[in-house]
Amino acid sequence: MTVVIGFEGSANKIAVGIIRDGEVLSNPRRTYITPPGQGFLPGETAKHHRGVILTVLQEALNEAGLKAADIDCVAYTKGPGMGAPLVTVAIVARTVAQLWGKPLLGVNHCIGHIEMGRLITNAQNPTVLYVSGGNTQVRIEKADISISLNYIDTLTFLLTLTNMNSLYCFYSPGYNIEQMAKKGTKYIDLPYTVKGMDVSFSGILSYIEDAAHKLLSTGQCMPEDLCFSLQETLFAMLVEITERAMAHCGSQEVLIVGGVGCNLRLQEMMGVMCKERSARLFATDERFCIDNGAMIAQAGWEMFRSGHVTELSDSWITQR
Repeated sequence: MTVVIGFEGSANKIAVGIIRDGEVLSNPRRTYITPPGQGFLPGETAKHHRGVILTVLQEALNEAGLKAADIDCVAYTKGPGMGAPLVTVAIVARTVAQLWGKPLLGVNHCIGHIEMGRLITNAQNPTVLYVSGGNTQVRIEKADISISLNYIDTLTFLLTLTNMNSLYCFYSPGYNIEQMAKKGTKYIDLPYTVKGMDVSFSGILSYIEDAAHKLLSTGQCMPEDLCFSLQETLFAMLVEITERAMAHCGSQEVLIVGGVGCNLRLQEMMGVMCKERSARLFATDERFCIDNGAMIAQAGWEMFRSGHVTELSDSWITQR
């Protein structure tokens, strides 16, 4: 049996998870919560992580019923992500590995999401749609198409400018947008740009930034309508390029991973497409979609079993 502990802290989540041969033994985490309407800055986020990471580590060991001697390898998120939080996690992981006398493994955050999705859903050879706050990728065999998907969070911040701070909780902006969208009834036309496997979201962001004040202040739409329209447009674009990827490689499976991947509307829209193609959809819930330590442990487990180890001299981080 091989036991791997994984440290994740690439953004506002700090987490430690333990995997034993495909079994999740523990997966505690903490979230850095900012005041309404404010994003999380790297320095402040790192300060939060430093304050709780040892507590989360102890929780992971206690929950798994293990001690340091039971761990075979220490994995940590090497990147991509925010510099200061990543450095915090890397330092702790390096220290723990040396104190415990265990090998160290730097893991790619994106690969962690994908490996966790494969483990939990048991998907065999899926086309993978990876959607999170900072990364969006469709993986077709060895090719990646990458774009940025910060617009759900951006819309959240724009809505605070309408003096409705008291109405919304910013513990999870994406979740709140999803709940508001369920109440939307009016679709607002937004830019829709798909060219082959290339997707552009920049027009949507520019439109919302320019139009949000006007549309809301003049009563042309409600915040719920804006949330509904954003979700429908973004997700339709993602479903289109995922279907095109499936057609290119004859895939009959789709796996959705990443924090945005637990959005039920995205899963519903993707499910309709899959049904029309007689394909299968795989997705997980917030326990494993949102950044967590177990996903780093699982990717580390795969790497360690394949003979990979990260030397201390190479145990740096990368934001890209």
